[in-house]
Amino acid sequence: MITNHFQTKADYQEAVYGLLKPLKHCYSEGKALVFIGSNAAHYGVKTLGLEGFSRILWGLAPLWASGKDSNLDAWIVEGITNGSNPEHPEYWGDYTDGEQAYVEMGALAYSVLMAPHKMWEPLDEQAKVNFQNWLLQINNHVISDNNWLFFRVLVNCAMKKVNAEFSQEQLETDLNRVDDFYLGDGWYSDGATRQRDYYVPFAMHFYGLLYAKLMETEDPERGKTYKERGSKFAQDFIYYFGERGEALPYGRSLTYRFAQGCFWSALVYSDTEALPWGVIRGILNRHFRWWFSQPILDYENKLTLGYTYANLDMCEGYNSSQSPYWAMKTLLLLAVPDEHPFWKAEEEPLPKLDEVRTLKHAGLILQRGDDGFVTALASGQYAEWEPVHCAEKYEKFAYSSYFGFQTPRSYYGIGAASPDNMLAFLSNGLYFIRRRCEEVRCENYELWSRWKPLEDVEVETTIRPEGNGHLRTHIIRSERDYTAVEGGFSLPWRETTEIQTEKRDGYVCVSGPAGVSSLELREGEGVGEMTFCEANVNVCHNRTVLPYLTYQIKKGVTKITVYVEGDIGDDESYIIVK
Repeated sequence: MITNHFQTKADYQEAVYGLLKPLKHCYSEGKALVFIGSNAAHYGVKTLGLEGFSRILWGLAPLWASGKDSNLDAWIVEGITNGSNPEHPEYWGDYTDGEQAYVEMGALAYSVLMAPHKMWEPLDEQAKVNFQNWLLQINNHVISDNNWLFFRVLVNCAMKKVNAEFSQEQLETDLNRVDDFYLGDGWYSDGATRQRDYYVPFAMHFYGLLYAKLMETEDPERGKTYKERGSKFAQDFIYYFGERGEALPYGRSLTYRFAQGCFWSALVYSDTEALPWGVIRGILNRHFRWWFSQPILDYENKLTLGYTYANLDMCEGYNSSQSPYWAMKTLLLLAVPDEHPFWKAEEEPLPKLDEVRTLKHAGLILQRGDDGFVTALASGQYAEWEPVHCAEKYEKFAYSSYFGFQTPRSYYGIGAASPDNMLAFLSNGLYFIRRRCEEVRCENYELWSRWKPLEDVEVETTIRPEGNGHLRTHIIRSERDYTAVEGGFSLPWRETTEIQTEKRDGYVCVSGPAGVSSLELREGEGVGEMTFCEANVNVCHNRTVLPYLTYQIKKGVTKITVYVEGDIGDDESYIIVK
């Protein structure tokens, strides 16, 4: 395993070497394809190999920019030469609209911008022409109207910087379109979508701040705008991070892991002191230390698919064995010069933050407990294209940086469905949950949503923070009788752990060394229950127990108000699970 204190620049450089070391045997004969494991994605095998080749560069390019070399350098040149050569068996390909390869072009273009002495200058003249032609395919096709626009921006910027062919018109068009997604107060949407997830910091802001630095001579005004927006966003985004360095698990693409922190690296790289340098350094150092205290590496020190542990069940269809190396984007901080005040600043703890913070653009209310962990109360965000476990990643009532959240193995049976922080209606043996809200509001310290789990059921849910927990009120209009269950926070446990359960009408509490999770009715009727959930349904803990209340919903109108609370225990091994 990689052991590192993540305090100095040398520590981060050593981490890159540690992550790269086991990958050398993963390269193809022609060095253009890298296959790190056997897990597939929705795109073809050749693109899987391109993904492996490109994503490593997110960490390798800033290492090069810091003046270091690696034992992969010659292979990268050979891989580019062969991968962009239409006559070579390992040619990456000719593309049509919307192809995954356009994502990977972004990493290659980024690397040209960061380290042309490694990615461009060593190529012979024909290889440069081939590489240019392969990259510029992105200008001739439709790509996703979201953060993907920045991949095309990076390609055109890279070609411009090395005096190759590029399209200034396309560059301007894409940058103007990105501005259409700006919501104000430092927040973007990732295209015309409702969800506000990590693609705001690790895509929209990350690339904007890259542009601000790399194109500061050519386009200073737009760069200034991106830095101003990044500064505003930082005042909210800091609330996602706990005192130990962990960030809130929420939304899709969680297998990218410490990419959660790359926004902070981009701030440093772009010379944007949105917070004191010591504070940003503390966030990044603790973030890396926390991640590398989790079992995220296999026996060869390769990144696995999952979140805090290897877990395919929570991954999306675009996650292959190569995908987790997107996490290396946070290593952009290696490109920051040694003399930068960031490297000279002493690591500082988080500043004093509000106990409750409303993020109106995200539809979230964030709570910070005395334990240093973060809870997000959620109004409900629907991702129209429905990634895997969409409801679980966006529509739960609450998310926790300690308790994590559950993704079901099945909607048949309470242990498999494991509806933590959800109200689930039982129909024909299956549980139906909040999947898509008809209407949502986020005002001051209150969230409201209207949603239909079934055609003949409508629910209005109001969520408010209260004390160390939160209050949920449901007004349920039903055209027939139903049984429903409402889950609290799922509590981690091990087979050697003794779990105490207290249950009675209107109340349930489970407790153990990992903490306490409880639900208490303030209005309505219900019976307290608990279940041991299927293994590996939680993104943070591989075994969990779930307290829940069972309601008998009658035809007509039913009102339920319940107080939900979760507190961590004294056993630190549940926090650092290695």
